[in-house]
Amino acid sequence: MSGGRPNDGFDYSGQVDRKHHGVALLDYLVDRYRHSDASAWRQRIADGRVTVDRQSIPAGTALKYGQRVVWRRPPWVEPAAPLRFAVLHQDKELLAVNKPAGLPTLPGGGFLQHTLLHQVRLQTPGASPLHRLGRFTSGVVLFARSVRAHSGLSHQFAAREVHKRYRALATGRPELDAWEIDAPIGPVAHPLLGSVHAAVEDPERGKPSISRVFVVERHPDGEAFLCDVVIATGRPHQIRIHLAVAGHPLLGDPLYGPGGRPPAGCRALPGDPGYLLHAAEIRFRHPVTGGELTVDCPPPDRLRSWGQQP
Repeated sequence: MSGGRPNDGFDYSGQVDRKHHGVALLDYLVDRYRHSDASAWRQRIADGRVTVDRQSIPAGTALKYGQRVVWRRPPWVEPAAPLRFAVLHQDKELLAVNKPAGLPTLPGGGFLQHTLLHQVRLQTPGASPLHRLGRFTSGVVLFARSVRAHSGLSHQFAAREVHKRYRALATGRPELDAWEIDAPIGPVAHPLLGSVHAAVEDPERGKPSISRVFVVERHPDGEAFLCDVVIATGRPHQIRIHLAVAGHPLLGDPLYGPGGRPPAGCRALPGDPGYLLHAAEIRFRHPVTGGELTVDCPPPDRLRSWGQQP
């Protein structure tokens, strides 16, 4: 677990689009970066942390289409996160790693260098992730190391030709050993974020989503079970949502309750910890050789058969 030391800071850069042509610099920043209010942006402009085409300008200056606006964010202390990862497969075109639970895949929410992307690129410059896992989901993440690998695998992901299997610890006593869930997933209201992904009743408000659940082992007390979930689609938080839809939320999930939606009054966030979910396998055609490649990632102890746990 790493934390406590400031990172290197970051330059957030954007080009003025037609929508913001003629808009004051201050209003542009407030509209684009909504995490800060006008007073905070006014101070950053006064401190010289914001430039337009490499020049400092007053907050009320109207912007022009095509200008480059840069916000130089000074170093900050990122939240602590585990930074070690294991390499599962590597060749000239591809890299597959085991992401630890607690490490974000990509920058966001105060994370920049405490991300899988940054840590992987320290060892493999230019590697590009082809998909992502939630912060507290562990397991295999696939990276492309070349343009042709990225293109070929992106097409496979888009065509739903990539097989992904997850291991989860869910609640309840399922009557079936295997079943399919096809609840559409779309935005629903959230008191802190405005909206989060969840199950929606109206198919027109959500995207088609399919998960296939296979019970691996039922706990002796009957209150939880291990299962493998194969997803044909990759919607955000799909497995958490779908198992909750089936009446079997992940054990410890702070956000998704029965029905696949946040319970009334819930203020939990999608990135909050508590649940156990692991990307255990990914299978695809190698983008250069064309041969089938399977990358396995053994689950952590708490997601193994209860007879195998220490």
